[in-house]
Amino acid sequence: MKQGAQGSAGAEAPRADVPDGQVRVPRQPGVADAGPNAGRVTPGVSGAAEVVRGEHTHSEPALPSAPRGRSVVQRSSVRGQIVDALRAALVAGDLRPGEVYSAPVLGERFGVSATPVREAMQQLAIEGAVEVVPNRGFRVVERGARELAELAEVRALIEVPVMLRLARTVPAERWAELRPLAEATVRAASSGCRATYVESDRRFHRAVLSLSGNEQLVQIAEDLHRRAQWPLVGSGPGLRGRADLVADAHEHTALLDALIARDLDVVRSLVGEHFTGAG
Repeated sequence: MKQGAQGSAGAEAPRADVPDGQVRVPRQPGVADAGPNAGRVTPGVSGAAEVVRGEHTHSEPALPSAPRGRSVVQRSSVRGQIVDALRAALVAGDLRPGEVYSAPVLGERFGVSATPVREAMQQLAIEGAVEVVPNRGFRVVERGARELAELAEVRALIEVPVMLRLARTVPAERWAELRPLAEATVRAASSGCRATYVESDRRFHRAVLSLSGNEQLVQIAEDLHRRAQWPLVGSGPGLRGRADLVADAHEHTALLDALIARDLDVVRSLVGEHFTGAG
C-alpha cells in the first residue's frame, strides 16, 4: 500500500470503505465478528517493489490472510489496538523469528496507514520483541530455549516469594473472588488459540499479584510474561496444542485451591511448574 504525503505527524490516510475518522483492526481469534464491514480481507504483499519512507517491501515473507474483521474503533485508540494485534501475532507465530516486516505491508494487513504501525513496532522494539532494520523495517527477534528457561527462572524468583507471602496474609474469600478468572483461562485454553489463552493467563496473574499492592511488581511481571510467550526459533503456530494449554489453565484453579488452604509447599511447586511450562 503506497503512502501519500501526510498533512501532520500521525495523520491517517482516508479509506473509501470505512467511515470517516474510523479504521479497521482485525479481530483476534475467539472474538465475535461485529460491524457492517466484518469479513473484509486486506490484500497481501504485491509483486512489485515498494519503497515508503525507506522501507522496502519486495523481499518480505508473505503474511497469512487477516482474520475476519472486528468492530471499527476510533482513530484515537488505533495505535494501542495495533500494538495488541502485533503482540497477538507474535504469540500466534504469524510474525516469525528472524523475518523482517515493514510498516506499509503490516498497515495493509490491518487496514491502516503505515504511521500507527511504525509507532507500534517501535513500542515492540522497546520491549525487545523486534529490532529496527534501517531502510527495511523491523526484524522479529530470534531467541532459543535457554532464554526461555532464564525467563522462567526470573519469574519464579519474583513471583514465588510474593505468592507465598500472600498465601499467609490474604483471606480465603479474596482468593475465591479470583475463581472466575481462573475458570476463564480454562475456557480460553479449550479454544485452542494460544493468543487468546495468553491474554487470559495474563489477566489471572495480574489479579493475583495486584493483591500485593505493589504496582511496580505487577508491571515488571507483565513484561516478563509477554517476553516468555514469544516463539522460539524454528517454532510455528500451534507448537503447543490444546491439551498443553488446558493443562496449564487447570494449574490456575489448583493454585487457588492451594492458596485458600495456605498449603505453601503446593503453592511453591505449582508456580514453579507453571512458569517452566508456560513457553
